[in-house]
Amino acid sequence: MAVVEEDAAPAATAAASDPASGSSDNEITVEDASFVHTEPPQDGSAPPVASSDMEVLHEKVKKQVIKEGHGKRPLKFATCFVHYRAWVQGSSHKFEDTWQEQHPIELVLGKEKKEMSGLGIGVGNMRSGERALLHVGWELGYGKEGSFSFPNVPPVADLVYEVELIGFDDIKEGKARSDMTVEERIAAADRRKIEGNEYFKEKKLEEAMQQYEMAIAYMGDDFMFQLFGKYRDMALAVKNPCHLNMAACLIKLNRFNEAIVQCSIVLSEDESNVKALFRRGKAKSELGQTESAREDFQKAKKYSPEDKEILRELRLLSEQDKALYQKQKELYKGLFGPRPEVKPKKANYLTIFWQWLVSLIRYLVQMFKHKKE
Repeated sequence: MAVVEEDAAPAATAAASDPASGSSDNEITVEDASFVHTEPPQDGSAPPVASSDMEVLHEKVKKQVIKEGHGKRPLKFATCFVHYRAWVQGSSHKFEDTWQEQHPIELVLGKEKKEMSGLGIGVGNMRSGERALLHVGWELGYGKEGSFSFPNVPPVADLVYEVELIGFDDIKEGKARSDMTVEERIAAADRRKIEGNEYFKEKKLEEAMQQYEMAIAYMGDDFMFQLFGKYRDMALAVKNPCHLNMAACLIKLNRFNEAIVQCSIVLSEDESNVKALFRRGKAKSELGQTESAREDFQKAKKYSPEDKEILRELRLLSEQDKALYQKQKELYKGLFGPRPEVKPKKANYLTIFWQWLVSLIRYLVQMFKHKKE
């Protein structure tokens, strides 16, 4: 059984209790389960190929579903959180990629910029978690003029978007993050975190990750940079558990490098965070980075010396080291063969006799000289 503090279990392939979690009303206890999570292609050099039928949303906007979503569609003025890549149709010119920047954009439906009106129509016809290809005519994109700054889009260019709707928020109708007070943004993020926890308890890991990512989006770097004192503490009390929850989900999905990134974000704010050290160590261990993993576990042990899971991971690393040493020993033994035995030389009795005789004569000569003197 895995225990987490408002978050998911740390183990990748086997259930393990999470260190330093303690017990609280917000704690989630879940049985270990396996999940499948589809994700965008890592290179994104060209639009993906979609085999689904083309759905006409507007005279100038068409959609092909890559991955089905869930739930309802966002209403007008909903605040949507979106990842997308954008290309000029018929070319390999990619002019925007939010996945690469690791920051989803915020789109308020009905209030989007003119050049994103086609994207807004497409997003308004998607469900949370859905990923799709959008084909947008130039009239609902960058128009006759194009854009010669950023992004760089030529005039009269039809566009192709690969879009994922992470989720949306209807609670604050038409209110962008930038228009919210600090308390409102923290409260909105906290709602998303709680929803993510509920999805995790229902074994809907994909949906849980979307909620955590939306919560984190409410508290971007620009927002955190402005916070001090109690407001920063309030924000980190919501933001850091979301990163840890994401890391736990990513470990279960065997996406260890991404899990390391999430834990490192927490440790940049709180270097003594035991959960972050433990989970980063787990991810590194799974990648075979044993020395670096051991370092994280040792740091975690420093702050939580009695934690059984930390001690267990350190013991496992020691056992792996011993097994590796024995394996290498056997390998080298087989490579160079057994060490040749030194055979004792046969005694040459004639040589021994002559050595004895010479010694005797030398002794007698010395005795004779001694008597003569």
